[in-house]
Amino acid sequence: MTWADYGTPIKLSLQVTLLASIFVMIVGVFVARGMSRSRFRGKVLLETAFMLPLVLPPTVVGFLLLMLLGRRSWIGQFIEWLFRAPIVFSWWAAVVAAVVVSFPLVYQSIRVGFDSVDRSLEEAARSNGANEWQVFRYVTLPLSSRSLVTAYILGFTRGLGEFGATLMIAGNIPGRTQTLPTAIYVAVDSGHTELAWAWTGTILAISFLMLLATGRGSRSSGSGTRSR
Repeated sequence: MTWADYGTPIKLSLQVTLLASIFVMIVGVFVARGMSRSRFRGKVLLETAFMLPLVLPPTVVGFLLLMLLGRRSWIGQFIEWLFRAPIVFSWWAAVVAAVVVSFPLVYQSIRVGFDSVDRSLEEAARSNGANEWQVFRYVTLPLSSRSLVTAYILGFTRGLGEFGATLMIAGNIPGRTQTLPTAIYVAVDSGHTELAWAWTGTILAISFLMLLATGRGSRSSGSGTRSR
């Protein structure tokens, strides 16, 4: 591993994380919307299952994904038949790992935002002739925008730092599946401390800037609320 390889894990990590963060936000919004507005038996159990990747060791999550999407499972066989290639040990597997491990944070943040929306405002929109999509688009989403931004940034940074599940299901193939966390591990293991520091500084800078944006946005929004 040399300095010529410095940019490859960064590019791959950003590619994986951007795609995963968009996908997990779409899923998180619709799942949180449904769970926030519904009551059914077993809801607590389902929500507990949603939160499991937050507390399980990443290697356990990776092992379960490997069993679920591997070439011996019917899902893995179907994906391989559909795309003419297995999903495991590909950069798409890294996307799946990032989505799964970041979903609990994204879902919980969005759910809190949706629960904080005043139901009377939604009912007022319905009484004025708005359909459910219009209520969601023009009332619920704008009023929960702070939580949505927080959810995206938390999901992005969590996916960017994912290591264990990615290593299990995507492997550590330089130029194909080697993300920043796995590259740092290999660099340290092989004695390339300066390269490990460079990658560590990169991931620290990205994460710091993302979290800083969340804090500034929250303060600005809070100041605007107080001024009203």
